[in-house]
Amino acid sequence: MLAIIGGTGFTKLTDLEIVRRQVVRTPYGEPSGALIFGKMLNHELVFLARHGYGHHLAPHEVNYRANIWALKNAGADRVIAVNSVGGIDSALPPGALAIPEQIIDYTWGRKSTFFEGAEQPVTHIDFTYPYDEGMRQRLIDAAAQANEAVVIGGVYACTQGPRLETAAEINRLEKDGATMVGMTGMPEVALAREMGLKYAVLAVVANYAAGRGTSSVAIKLEETYDVLDAGINKVHKILEKVVMADGN
Repeated sequence: MLAIIGGTGFTKLTDLEIVRRQVVRTPYGEPSGALIFGKMLNHELVFLARHGYGHHLAPHEVNYRANIWALKNAGADRVIAVNSVGGIDSALPPGALAIPEQIIDYTWGRKSTFFEGAEQPVTHIDFTYPYDEGMRQRLIDAAAQANEAVVIGGVYACTQGPRLETAAEINRLEKDGATMVGMTGMPEVALAREMGLKYAVLAVVANYAAGRGTSSVAIKLEETYDVLDAGINKVHKILEKVVMADGN
């Protein structure tokens, strides 16, 4: 079953025929909210709003382990995560969509593995390519079918938040090879890998990163909402194409 994780600006699937809502308890605490099971274009899927359905959870407060465990336990085997990001690279202006290929983790203090505790053996996962290539290709194909432009590739820098970055920090991230910056990409994708979930990201650029473009002096947060609304409309079109081509 396909799972969709919605980020900032994406707390519901407008085309989802809701069948049931399920409150889940996990060994890692409570997920961000109830799992929403339903059908889109007669295909079953499950949806979860990463920040809660009232958008009340900051990036560092999200219980990523509970979210991923709950989706896996519900029968999901593949995940499309929708993330809002700031554009570092000039090819990623506000409103652009991207399907990143790599990620760099700058977060700290987050519970980032299921393999910990006295009863757990030391366990390593291969993370050379963090996103599932098959799921990335599904997004690429769906974007083409929906006639929506996407930037294929790029490096997602995941920062701690909840504050936005300084211009100097963005310069550092760019030197490290990052093309976009967000706050929720990790440890979500690593936990999905540990759970055997095929996971890919569809990123929506909400604004230029600090010190770039129209954010050269300051990021005007009030302007990001209209940009996100327009971007999420594109996301819906792409997800519809993914679902149409998807098996249950």
